[in-house]
Amino acid sequence: MEVGVFIPIGNNGWLISSNAPQYKPSFTLNKEIALKAEQYGLDFLLSMIKLRGFGGKTGFWDYNLESFTLMAGLAAVTDRIRLFATAASLVLPPAIMARMAVTIDSIAPGRFGVNLITGWQRPEYSQMGLWPGDEHFAHRYDHLSEYAQIAKELWTTGRSDLKGTYFQMDDCRLLPMPENGIKLVCAGQSQAGLGFMARHADYNFCLGQGINTPKALAPMAARVQAAAAEAGREVGSLALFMLITDETDEAAMAKWEHYREGADFEAINWMAQQASADTKGGNDTNARQYALPQGAINLNMGTLVGSHASVARMLDELSEVPGLAGVLLTFDDFQRGIVEFGERIQPLMRCRAHLGTAAQAA
Repeated sequence: MEVGVFIPIGNNGWLISSNAPQYKPSFTLNKEIALKAEQYGLDFLLSMIKLRGFGGKTGFWDYNLESFTLMAGLAAVTDRIRLFATAASLVLPPAIMARMAVTIDSIAPGRFGVNLITGWQRPEYSQMGLWPGDEHFAHRYDHLSEYAQIAKELWTTGRSDLKGTYFQMDDCRLLPMPENGIKLVCAGQSQAGLGFMARHADYNFCLGQGINTPKALAPMAARVQAAAAEAGREVGSLALFMLITDETDEAAMAKWEHYREGADFEAINWMAQQASADTKGGNDTNARQYALPQGAINLNMGTLVGSHASVARMLDELSEVPGLAGVLLTFDDFQRGIVEFGERIQPLMRCRAHLGTAAQAA
């Protein structure tokens, strides 16, 4: 199983709590995490794009870097690890995004890919006059399909002349083209999202579920496999999980409960309100699944809480889920967490034994 890091491009990472580590994003922080991830033999990094935060007493995600420029910087200081930037299709025209991707591919040949998103939080775009109206919720994957088709045509032929509902290309050209292609990730889990994924994506980005239940996402991974098989393609799932670790299971659980006690309900409620605005798009991971269940403070993602040995065991269980290509990790404290993963957790994982002792002890 491949392992990646969902790097902290926004302030405070993925814990909506005043009791969690409070920090601002920076290139220096993300460079440190990227270099440690590469040192420990991890496989990829992915950065989101968030254009407006949730506020609250923690100012959650009110501070955010931009995804493509951050990954270009990380491409220049890393040697092996793969990098995925996120493209918001309502903000970046597809031909401009395609050219940006080729530029980063020239910095890190064969190591760059793109996570495509449709946009679910209306204020991110309406604040700039770029929200196309709430009908976008119903047609977002039609829009994204044209977007992906244009990008793929430019990357593979150097030309697109697509005349669609949302985009009108007029003999659009792109040179140079990437030598080894650009991999695509998407996070669609509604019926429309799965259809888009099956036609266009190489990886499907999905949320883990629950506390210490690594295999709970197996039905979603099976849906991805079925949709891809029907389209005659192969698509691997990338599962998002947060790790909360300590020397013992009890100490790790006490830390998790402490974070929950500091929940920033104002920010959590803002996020729920934005997710509920989509009354047209169906049960899509980009919207409805961000409406947190009672007690959740980390975007409803799967959470593995325990000692280093317990978390290693649960990650090995996760690796057994059919169709799972990899796991995308977040941490409560990224600087400490990436070191603990590399030195205390990964060496205990059967599914990472292929790295050998050199990478584990790097």
